Amino acid sequence: MRKIFLLTLLACCMLLGAVAQAAQITDVKWGVNKADVLRIVVDVTDTAGYAVDMEGDTLNLTVNADKGAQVPHSKAVKSSLADSLKIVDKGSYTVVRVPLKQRLLEKSYKAFVLRKDPATGRPFRVVLDVTPRQASYSGSGAATTVVSNRPVVSNRPTKNNSSIKKNTVIKTSTAADKKADKKKSSSKKKNDNKKNTTAAKTETTVNKPVNKSDTDKLAVIKGNGRFSTSGGLDGKIITLDAGHGGSDPGAIGSDGTKEKNITLAITKIVKEILEDKGAKVYMTRTTDVDVFGPNASDAEELQARVNVGEKYNSDMFVSLHINSSVNKNVGGFSTYYYPKTDNDLRLAQNIQNKLAANFGVDDLGVRQANFYVIKRISMPAVLVEMCFISNEKELTLMKGQWFQKKTARLIAEGIEKYFA
Repeated sequence: MRKIFLLTLLACCMLLGAVAQAAQITDVKWGVNKADVLRIVVDVTDTAGYAVDMEGDTLNLTVNADKGAQVPHSKAVKSSLADSLKIVDKGSYTVVRVPLKQRLLEKSYKAFVLRKDPATGRPFRVVLDVTPRQASYSGSGAATTVVSNRPVVSNRPTKNNSSIKKNTVIKTSTAADKKADKKKSSSKKKNDNKKNTTAAKTETTVNKPVNKSDTDKLAVIKGNGRFSTSGGLDGKIITLDAGHGGSDPGAIGSDGTKEKNITLAITKIVKEILEDKGAKVYMTRTTDVDVFGPNASDAEELQARVNVGEKYNSDMFVSLHINSSVNKNVGGFSTYYYPKTDNDLRLAQNIQNKLAANFGVDDLGVRQANFYVIKRISMPAVLVEMCFISNEKELTLMKGQWFQKKTARLIAEGIEKYFA
């Protein structure tokens, strides 16, 4: 009996030791961008599972980690979506409750994780984005659970501006904004970018249609007729943007595959194909680096990518990304544009048509979005989401050379068709 007692006691000690090693929440932060997307970030000492659900008018983010003693039980929030959030300790797990002030559209919240990054000192993070009704995307077909894999609130030290985020949706320009834009010369555009009502990218788009006359005005103001839109690929100047890089891994697959590596591999192949056909191609990055540099704000990082296209007076700008969703069954290609010229939509359609017609995955179509890098650049520009890293079948595909080469070839063919 004494032996059994000692073994039981030893097992209990081991169990207590294991509990002591359990992941712990060290902070819960929030931020709101100018598209009114609310982001909640939960810092965790180690990898932890999570779940999101609605309970009446309360959105719950459950994280499989203990609540640290330093984490408060509630926090005030300044957002049209919520006034506060509550952090509830459930013993072996923690629930972040967000009482909502408005009823959400279906699938307008999404969550993902950002892995621990020893190089920058960033912990493992569980991120929840909540999109207000007016920020839902427009486009053909029923709404799809398409979510952001880019940070909305920067975790970079210093310089952070919660109103300008990495690839976050921007509100449609007001009449006053357009009037102000007309008075500013192109030499002041860099300053305008910081002062205008812009943010960066979440995987939501504006559902308010852009007036055709407004599009024409934007084309005159921003395009200035500097870019070529026909005559074949030979001699054309193209800037390719491999999404993420350096301290920003982008979306991460279940096996640790990082979006930044897939986008770079495909972008390099696109460059090679286009150059073989006579185009002059520049890349915002050719290695695994931050384009602006370490510790940059999100606005600085995004603007650095835009600056590459402007520096070389490019005829087009193409940004390549991999998508992610809390719904593991969602998959497919999509291409986004902002109608600042008469050619952005045409470029998006040519690339999406090639991808949709030649792959056995879902065609999520062409959609309008206010993503920073495609709105804040003067030439026609698109952002291509090359399948979902959260979809296991597509994750397996995108890691293979066959997928990477075929995707690159079809994107290049779409670009060539645009110039035909």
